[in-house]
Amino acid sequence: MNVNDVTDQILGAAVAIHTELGPGLLESVYEALLARALELRGLHCRRQQAVKLVYAGVSFDEAFRADLIVEDLVIVEIKSVARLEPVFARQLLTYLRLTGKEVGLLINFGGHSVAGQTKRVVNNHREDVRTTSPSSQHSQSRTFRDSAPSA
Repeated sequence: MNVNDVTDQILGAAVAIHTELGPGLLESVYEALLARALELRGLHCRRQQAVKLVYAGVSFDEAFRADLIVEDLVIVEIKSVARLEPVFARQLLTYLRLTGKEVGLLINFGGHSVAGQTKRVVNNHREDVRTTSPSSQHSQSRTFRDSAPSA
């Protein structure tokens, strides 16, 4: 499955959830429901994935937590707010750069429609990002830790 197939599945599941339940729930509720819907579609999801950052000799075990990582291809950042702020897309771009991922989806369940409240964010600087995962044999300045439990 390629990244476009994965994002199509994510968006389809998000629209179905929002159509049935509407806005107003906590982000954590939408996150759990979206993860379950994607698992039912046969996709692998990790929730609240801790990401480690080492920068200038300073190490952070949890620089941030990705709401969802789907098929190890797409980071999904979930919001439940009246409107998306530009900083949310910049935040997701930072997550993509630190993890070496190419595509992220910013999905806002707080609006009238998910379709009008979703942004696809693309990391055009993948080659500049230095990441490692437990399967990597080398260590560089930024690391992505794959150790948070799935919920």
